[in-house]
Amino acid sequence: MPTTKELVIFTQTYDLLTWLLPHCERFPKTQRFVVTQRLQGAALDFQEAIFEANARHGAQRLQHLQAADAQLNKLRLYLRLARQWDWLSSGQYEHVSRLVAQVGRLLGGWIRQTASGRPARSGREAEDFS
Repeated sequence: MPTTKELVIFTQTYDLLTWLLPHCERFPKTQRFVVTQRLQGAALDFQEAIFEANARHGAQRLQHLQAADAQLNKLRLYLRLARQWDWLSSGQYEHVSRLVAQVGRLLGGWIRQTASGRPARSGREAEDFS
């Protein structure tokens, strides 16, 4: 099993969080305990779900990966709302959308790998499917 540091999805998600969380601080104060909190929660819950998945095997891993996918979909929704309400500029939304899309591709590969029952690969190959 690849270690956490070998999995690209963990570094990509960390990059997403380090970009997103400070930007949320600029959202309207009236929304801090509503949409902003849910957006941040979805992002952090996604990170936690992939950590949990990494610590599991088989059906339990797949269950945590599916939970991560649900959190990522929530994150996409809240980001679209933030853009629609002009809390994020077009450029910011484009940037964060690329980050989320990359994480989504990595997650999809990990889900497919887990669902197929293929053993995890080591080294560089593991990064491609993480």
